[in-house]
Amino acid sequence: MSKSISPLQSARAAYKPKLPKVLAEHGSAVNASVGDPTESVGDQAEVKELFPNTYGLPVVNFDAPAQGKIGALKVGVILSGGQAPGGHNVIAGLYDGLNKIDSGSELFGFLGGPSGLIDNEYVKFDDELIGRFRNTGGFDIIGSGRTKLETEEQFDKVIENCKTLGITALVVIGGDDSNTNACMLAEYCLKKESGIQVIGCPKTIDGDLKNEWIEASFGFDTATKVYSELIGNIQRDANSAKKYWHFIKLMGRSASHIALECALKTHPNVTIISEEVAEKKKTLREIVTEIATIVKKRADAGKNFGIALIPEGLIEFVPEMKKLISELNDLLAENATYFDSLLDDDKFQFVNSKLGADTSHVFSSLPQSIQYQLLADRDPHGNVQVSRIETEKLLIDMVSDLLREWKVKGNFSGKFNALNHFFGYEGRCAAPSNFDADYCYSLGYTASALIGAGKTGYLSSVRNLTEPADQWIAGGIPLTMMMNLERRHGKDKPVIKKALVELHGKPFHEYAYNREAWALEDDYIYPGPIQYFGPSEVCDITTDTIQLEKK
Repeated sequence: MSKSISPLQSARAAYKPKLPKVLAEHGSAVNASVGDPTESVGDQAEVKELFPNTYGLPVVNFDAPAQGKIGALKVGVILSGGQAPGGHNVIAGLYDGLNKIDSGSELFGFLGGPSGLIDNEYVKFDDELIGRFRNTGGFDIIGSGRTKLETEEQFDKVIENCKTLGITALVVIGGDDSNTNACMLAEYCLKKESGIQVIGCPKTIDGDLKNEWIEASFGFDTATKVYSELIGNIQRDANSAKKYWHFIKLMGRSASHIALECALKTHPNVTIISEEVAEKKKTLREIVTEIATIVKKRADAGKNFGIALIPEGLIEFVPEMKKLISELNDLLAENATYFDSLLDDDKFQFVNSKLGADTSHVFSSLPQSIQYQLLADRDPHGNVQVSRIETEKLLIDMVSDLLREWKVKGNFSGKFNALNHFFGYEGRCAAPSNFDADYCYSLGYTASALIGAGKTGYLSSVRNLTEPADQWIAGGIPLTMMMNLERRHGKDKPVIKKALVELHGKPFHEYAYNREAWALEDDYIYPGPIQYFGPSEVCDITTDTIQLEKK
């Protein structure tokens, strides 16, 4: 870490995150009250068979001090997957919670994500190291990685390394895929009677790791505030210059939670919600026509400018594109070695010869740049990397072509000058908002309480998030509770189910009720930068999404 820090970093270092009342009063040595047995969100019989030792565990809540002394603990922690604001505070909360249980407890941070756990590369945390990273953004305290933990050979190496260090519990800070691996590791450790507990913490700015018990994944609040500030700045520029349409693609993988939250915060003229596209089976042409119609209506009113928000995963929700991507995923998974050996031109010929007639036609109709992106290297799960597909440029080109057609027919007389943007990495390592600083610290502290209570195969859960932090509810839910089967590398595999935007939910209804007015009026909101100091209603407020869901 750099020795030079900004005035804001210095001030943030003094911030004391808030905790749920039970943890603030009693520390992490707390009693775990349990509920009824649970079941997976889907494919119950198959998931139960795959996870016989961890399936059906009850939900846990902490409500009173524990009876008796727990003793010193040795725990390992990894940061897994993409960065999200607040990760450092999860580790700080875990560290403080373990030391609250017993001052002799030790926390080991494995470097570079899961690979550090396998290679036994680690650092032992102390007060000085933790102190330098409290309330800061990023994952640079120990780094992260995307190595998958899924083979018995890897699991055996993890157990061996932990036993060498005397570690009896591991905490995996990650998203749905990382916590799927945590669930598999917890099951294997029980099967082998290793004595090693495994606890997960819900991380992802995408917002797709959520349910009744996990109201938000950490980092979503901060990232959407960062993006909304930038969107507001661009809206101010557009409303000043009055000559550009800005097409902004927003990170978020498959789900449209980020796009929806930013729309609620800023009121842009166009926001596409991928889940609605899938529900209504909208074709790419229909999406383009809807955008072009708003461009025309605004131009007719003398407004040749506007803002359009495009979710990162849109392309895989368009019916004809979804079918194409599915066929490509299976085709390239089955022929990976041969496909990689081909030259570019031969790759296109091979794909067209193997695709069905309809999907081959769709593939051939796309600009070559998009074809290249669809055939690019797959992600670790064998799927198209949607963030590499420049959907915003594709839509600009197609809207421009349609408006030209309308102009020739005399149906459009305005101007369409468009600029493209992609907001992704700008929000992943921002200094956490007060909400994320508190929430992440509470998640880490709760993870230490789960370890102290002897739990394994659980995801740290902190709920009631629209209330002040002292009213938050700390506990844990079984990782198997979130599982279903999905197609990966051409095979059905157990994974934590992604939570998509709920079209019957209050956040989407709020957007749908207002979108027609937002399309034609300039009802822009300019959120400004994240505020850390000042009145609570400005500094501690959480996302519109959670507020509407709990309203």
